[in-house]
Amino acid sequence: MYQISLEQEDDGRWIAEIEALPGVMVYGDSKQQAIIKVEALALRVLAEQLEQGQTPTQLDEFFAA
Repeated sequence: MYQISLEQEDDGRWIAEIEALPGVMVYGDSKQQAIIKVEALALRVLAEQLEQGQTPTQLDEFFAA
């Protein structure tokens, strides 16, 4: 499971980050929007890693063959 870190900026925007996935950080106008956007970005990053032949260990619990 990937942990999402959330923080609200002084201007009201929210930052969401998944530290286990470098570069997965987004801004959202609301907390919920930031969570949705960071989850979508994380899925894109994980898909790219899989396409490059990398297997993130956290995915082992989601798929079985």
